[in-house]
Amino acid sequence: MHIDIITCLPKLLKGPFSDSILKRAQDKQLVSIDIHDLRDYSANKHRAIDDYAFGGGAGMVMMVEPIDRCISHLKGIRKYDEVIYMSPDGDLLTQSVANHLSLSQNLIMLCGHYKGVDERVREHLITREISIGDYVLSGGELAAAVLSDSIIRLIPGVLSDESSAMTDSFQDGLVAPPVYTRPASYKGWNVPEILLSGHDAKVEKWRHEKAVERTKTRRPGLFQGDE
Repeated sequence: MHIDIITCLPKLLKGPFSDSILKRAQDKQLVSIDIHDLRDYSANKHRAIDDYAFGGGAGMVMMVEPIDRCISHLKGIRKYDEVIYMSPDGDLLTQSVANHLSLSQNLIMLCGHYKGVDERVREHLITREISIGDYVLSGGELAAAVLSDSIIRLIPGVLSDESSAMTDSFQDGLVAPPVYTRPASYKGWNVPEILLSGHDAKVEKWRHEKAVERTKTRRPGLFQGDE
């Protein structure tokens, strides 16, 4: 998989991709990530990529021209499955969305800033808009990192135990059950006996029951048919 991220603040994205699972995925050549400074595509001598909004109002707007130049340049190199705009009013990122995007070969992610992008970008250049939650960030960089992480960890070979991703919360419509590790007893806080029994079928039954119980309590809306 190849991911191109377009941003006016590329330094914000160096950290998330330079350590842990995302770094190992790149080292294994399972994914390649290029971060593009939008200012490199500005026709302005000051490298400006924003301007005042027509009609007035507070805040600046990211201009269509540098974004179009950057996306057009990238499309001249490879074909993309999706050109994604990270937007608070986009489709909510869910595990199902991450699963679907993990099958892609090439993705572009555009990070918004200021009051957002010129609407013509969204009308003519973007194929999908994604939000990571009903709140507003200072820019789309952190959202793009979250989306990338949710996708990349699903690529076969990225995780040392591939079955781990398939047992994550939300993969089966449930949140994950409780987990424990050594010591079995600490300050009188004991691990449930069933997990020490060695009886795999009973352990899996217990885990499923706990996942259902926890989902009903904490995320009841996940159950099919719930509003």
